[in-house]
Amino acid sequence: MSLVKSISGIRGTIGGRVGEGLNPVDIVRFTAAYATQRRAAMPNNNKIVVGRDARLSGQMVEQIVCGTLMGMGYDVVNIGLATTPTTELAVTGEKAAGGIILTASHNPKQWNALKLLNEHGEFLNDEEGKGVLAIADAEDFTFAEVDALGHITNKDYLPYHIEQVLKLKLVDVAAIQKRNFTVAIDCVNSVGGLAIPAILRAVGVKNIIELNCTPNGHFPHNPEPLPQHLTEISELLKLGKADVGFVVDPDVDRLAIICENGEMFGEEYTLVSVADYILRHTPGNTVSNMSSTRALSNVTLAHGGEYSASAVGEVNVVAEMKRVGAVIGGEGNGGVIYPECHYGRDALVGIALFLSHLAHLNIKVSELRRTLPDYCISKNRIDLTPDTNVDAILARVKELYKDERVNDRDGVKIDFADGWVHLRKSNTEPIIRVYSEAATMEEANALAQKVIDVVNS
Repeated sequence: MSLVKSISGIRGTIGGRVGEGLNPVDIVRFTAAYATQRRAAMPNNNKIVVGRDARLSGQMVEQIVCGTLMGMGYDVVNIGLATTPTTELAVTGEKAAGGIILTASHNPKQWNALKLLNEHGEFLNDEEGKGVLAIADAEDFTFAEVDALGHITNKDYLPYHIEQVLKLKLVDVAAIQKRNFTVAIDCVNSVGGLAIPAILRAVGVKNIIELNCTPNGHFPHNPEPLPQHLTEISELLKLGKADVGFVVDPDVDRLAIICENGEMFGEEYTLVSVADYILRHTPGNTVSNMSSTRALSNVTLAHGGEYSASAVGEVNVVAEMKRVGAVIGGEGNGGVIYPECHYGRDALVGIALFLSHLAHLNIKVSELRRTLPDYCISKNRIDLTPDTNVDAILARVKELYKDERVNDRDGVKIDFADGWVHLRKSNTEPIIRVYSEAATMEEANALAQKVIDVVNS
């Protein structure tokens, strides 16, 4: 059993003893701690939004979270089965004090999590997150008296989310309708099965091939949208059945794209392609995290803007975007953040903008991919044991490559003339992520393996 606490929330495997897995006692404690932190931050706001993905434990966690919030005196707006970006938009739509998203994102079915939002529908910052952790550890919270208990309201916020996407000036429904795309989708039997067909119909797509769109939480394959997990939709596209394929993770904040010939567009290139479209119409600055492809920097400079890299984590990307006034940003895991809609990774926004871009160019998806700078990124991991000294590992790598350009703001990133390697401890899993990039996959893998060998030596 695993339980991971971080500033972004609490994540764990369902079941087990208190403190060893994500169980009702820990859910109550952490929810009450969050409510206490929100009360201090927003003393005059008595409303919190709750939304969840479709994983098997979702209903159980939802009822405990909603009941605990009511017990803390909060009125709960329960939006039920909803994507992460839908929940973020619901917070601002309801003018709530915050929101809790019940999702373990790309983790397997035995995992669930509480992701915590502030009043802007954005993830808690470092100070706020540490405050929640401290309150939870001390169990420093007080439940409401009977006359002050909260109430619950059930709402569906997907129509509102779609309405906000359609309001975006660069979402060109007429151009998409004219192209008459056939779109294949894989929604891993989670909330994307509700949201993705709806947004496609809203932007003018009539021909939709649905794979795994029943939101029952029975993931048909590993839910992380990586190439090795997407063989079913890839084979369908190889048969010439669709113009493009879209794959989302269980909470629909990540978007992977499949070319019309079944080849992977590249998860890293979701953001790059959407940014290219945005920058053609609204020149400006961009941001991605340190583990994302150099291609975004290349595209940004080509359009006359400036590129900035943030530490890994959506909250860090958003903070950097606000600092530099970025018109588009996100993460190389297929996460598109478009401030014109909201400051959160949003696959619905990504799909609408990508289809608009594809329609304007009037080319195939594979041809669009060839218009972008071409790099290969290798994503590897080193599993940790309780005895692993991560700080010592990172220090050893940093010392070994001290003659290269080294950035230790978030783990250790080594920039070589012909590529880069970035090592960092995951905030959500007991692993060190090892990402590398070069001109070819062989070179990227070799860069990663060189560093992994140092770690394992």
